Amino acid sequence: MKTDLEISRNAQLRPISDVAREIGLADDDIDLYGRYKAKVHLDAAPASGSGRSKYIIVTAVTPTKLGEGKTLTTIGLSQALRVIGKQSIAAIRQPSQGPTFGIKGGGAGGGYSQVVPMDDLNLHLTGDLHAVAAAHNLLAAAIDARLYHESRSSDKRLQRQGLERLDIDPESITWGRVVDVNDRALRDIVISASDEGVRRDTRFDITAASEVMAIFALATDLNDLRQRLGRIVVGLNKSGEAVTAEDLGAAGAMAVLLKDALMPNLMQTLEGGPALIHAGPFANIAHGNSSIVADKVGLNLLDDDGYLVTESGFGSDCGFEKFCDVKCRYSGLRPDCVVIVATVKALKVHGGGPIPTSKKAAAVDAATGLDYLRLGLGNLRAHIAIARQFGLPAIVAVNRFPEDTDEEIAAVVAGATEAGAMDACSSEMWARGGEGGTDLAQAVIAACDSVGGGDFEFLYPLEDSITGKIETIAKRIYGAAGVELSPQAKERVEHYTRLGYANLPLIMAKTHLSLSHDPELFGVPEGFTLPVRDIRLSAGAGFLYALCGQILTMPGLPSLPGFMKVDLDEDGEIVGLS
Repeated sequence: MKTDLEISRNAQLRPISDVAREIGLADDDIDLYGRYKAKVHLDAAPASGSGRSKYIIVTAVTPTKLGEGKTLTTIGLSQALRVIGKQSIAAIRQPSQGPTFGIKGGGAGGGYSQVVPMDDLNLHLTGDLHAVAAAHNLLAAAIDARLYHESRSSDKRLQRQGLERLDIDPESITWGRVVDVNDRALRDIVISASDEGVRRDTRFDITAASEVMAIFALATDLNDLRQRLGRIVVGLNKSGEAVTAEDLGAAGAMAVLLKDALMPNLMQTLEGGPALIHAGPFANIAHGNSSIVADKVGLNLLDDDGYLVTESGFGSDCGFEKFCDVKCRYSGLRPDCVVIVATVKALKVHGGGPIPTSKKAAAVDAATGLDYLRLGLGNLRAHIAIARQFGLPAIVAVNRFPEDTDEEIAAVVAGATEAGAMDACSSEMWARGGEGGTDLAQAVIAACDSVGGGDFEFLYPLEDSITGKIETIAKRIYGAAGVELSPQAKERVEHYTRLGYANLPLIMAKTHLSLSHDPELFGVPEGFTLPVRDIRLSAGAGFLYALCGQILTMPGLPSLPGFMKVDLDEDGEIVGLS
């Protein structure tokens, strides 16, 4: 069996300028980065299309360690739509090098449903992640430079330089530094340990966890990007007032660093269709979706009968809820249909079955697999119910593996439609590309046509209190019986309400491995109380986020990390990338 990299390497790629021309982009509308990738100018799309094409969001059941194939389905569905004669564009996040070189691997899709060249996508691409890191770290340097100079300068000297004393409280600073490598040694560090500067504790996060990345993905244009960067709150002054990137004079330079990066990246699927790759925010402390700019460009490039297929991070309780309640609020866009990805393997795990990593586990699975599967269907029903709460028609895509039986596939399809999905069908897009997803494509078209995108609605109004939003998400999305805020979280509610941030949308930062806050609770947990230990502010991105458990923003490398398999062969070709 060929690896994803071997499949990518053997593909007959089209010049990216040909892919661009197919969707109405002239040579002057793109900046080439080699033969197979390009940047799309922000002013290229508005005059090209009507903006009334269909908008499809792909999500999944609660993820397991087995992998469900959400990106694969996004790319494969885009290819399948083209197979049956529809115009389509895929829009996905750019993978972070941390997971690529760690445990997870890349994010190009898989098999015969992937974005190519996959090695370009999974590594530097056009440098967007580096630009985000540079902008973030410039602001971090600005904070410590101001602490240093204010500790050594009089008010008069600062005034002669056109500066006001910010009087930042070092203990209040929330802005750390970022790097696009998994490095647990940098989670907690001490800076300015010499006699120069103000010694203080801080941290490194992975670049995808930066608020700059969240801003980058939510900005609607360059001006919006610039304004959002200026609103970043880095800490408080000694009077308890917010200190922003604008106060530090760094927002303009940060915008300059991100100017070219804000243009979406154009690549192609394995079957030569267009794919927009842009942004990569965390799906826990941020919204976990590709950029608004890429979606708007894609929708405007398509004709009225075209389809933009995008995806959200993790399951529908995580990235999809945030797609609807955060991304769609800021974009003004409304999805027409949601595709929920499931696998027989994942549903068996949610039904109490063992993860099939050994012969013993496989033997148990063969003996009682259908029983586990039927129990695990509860998790799929919960995700269908989440989609329906937003007024969207749901289609279930069952990614089929060779060992799945017809009886098992039929059980999932029947369970999905009984739970309220408009349709459900088996998908073989890993092995067969677009041809393996034509049933799914037809189901998506029928859903969009029959209900006209449904009656989309947000889960909560922005006027709700911070606590009210938390309770709404906890009860209606996670199925919690109630919510318990820690004393610190209660203080934050009062603090952010007093500062005027209560009307922002809210993100829940919790494990992606369960509908609850506990990663050990599979299936459909019931009767639990959701603990909220803290609430934090991303003022530039424009949301609050509630911490429900420990969320790592700097992953660590395993004992056998992915990078140990990556090398160059004797011909200078990359090998070992997954």
